[in-house]
Amino acid sequence: MTFRVALSGLNAASTDLSVTANNIANSATSGFKSSRTEFASLFAVSSQGATSTQSGAGVRVSNIAQQFSQGNIDFTDSSLDLAVSGQGFFILSDGGALSYSRAGAFQLDRDGYVVNAQGKRLQVFEPSPTGGFNTGSLGDLRLLTGESPPNATTLVETIANLPANASPPPSATFDPADSTSYNAATSLTVYDSLGAAHTATLYFVKTPTPNEWTTRLFIDGTAVGGVEVLQYSDTGQLVSPAGGDIAFPAYVPTTGAAAMNLTFDFAQTTQYGQNFAVNSITQDGYTTGRLIGMDIDATGVVQARYTNGRSLPLGQVALANFANPQGLQQLGDTNWAETFTSGQALRGQAGNSGFGLMQSGALEASNVDITEQLVNMITSQRNFQANAQMLSTYDQITQTVINIR
Repeated sequence: MTFRVALSGLNAASTDLSVTANNIANSATSGFKSSRTEFASLFAVSSQGATSTQSGAGVRVSNIAQQFSQGNIDFTDSSLDLAVSGQGFFILSDGGALSYSRAGAFQLDRDGYVVNAQGKRLQVFEPSPTGGFNTGSLGDLRLLTGESPPNATTLVETIANLPANASPPPSATFDPADSTSYNAATSLTVYDSLGAAHTATLYFVKTPTPNEWTTRLFIDGTAVGGVEVLQYSDTGQLVSPAGGDIAFPAYVPTTGAAAMNLTFDFAQTTQYGQNFAVNSITQDGYTTGRLIGMDIDATGVVQARYTNGRSLPLGQVALANFANPQGLQQLGDTNWAETFTSGQALRGQAGNSGFGLMQSGALEASNVDITEQLVNMITSQRNFQANAQMLSTYDQITQTVINIR
């Protein structure tokens, strides 16, 4: 009996050493979570059911408990590296089979999908056509390398001041090539439906009527419509057209794009002082854009940035949590699988209740404390030596009994 008791102690100490060795070996593994060996005593049940006089039957390893404490956040130079500060696991898909990980070292594969070193694809909540993200289903995160589509200009907002003391220009007949036929002009770039740029120029002419101006629009040197009237009050505020909007006739570009229908908002133009000044002139169109980078914010929203200044959402990184994370099954490569003991995965977004925040350009380090593990190693070694000595001692006793004559 004593042999079996000591042998159980040797086996338990050996398992403890193996767990400690594995922890130390993975002290530099991103997202790794250390484990702890837990023991339970063994007692043989007597035929009378009495236990008060029983000697122990040894020890067994009752559990190897995973420790999901937070690891340090180490910053890197890759925007695809992700770390979760708080609770939550990244969701990975391998042909539809889901696994979970705290290791956020991601990269792009040849098809533009964001994957880990084993080729498993990072899962996101995909953008909804009506805005936001569809949290009811998961999708693979794919970084689109194609061009961002253009958007034709439809609205131009102008903030400018026309001089109150201006006189009608010397030349009564308007000619854009004759600067004496208008008081002021300003230009901007507008875009057609194919993303081609065009130069739109506004000309302003003071009329003999007090507080009245006319304006003309030319695109690429071609007149668009005719004369439009701007009427100001005696305090310099625009009174006509009502609301300040002037919709010019359609302009058909030579690029083969759709007709351009431009509306100019003059509501914030004024007639003050002695100087013509354009404070701001903005339009809502943009040309095509090439992908230049990707940003991931603290809530996991992935934005693709393009050269045309646009930023398009590609998805929101999905996180999962479990009622009992220690019940997760380890798969290797710092991945876990859901089990009955862990409970069903609860999905959510970073920053929501029960989930931590996400850090782009960072990795979560292993939560292994080397000093603690070295102390555990010494303790396990002493336990192993003590049980080995017990075997040796009982062997000597047995030999003594055998040698009695």
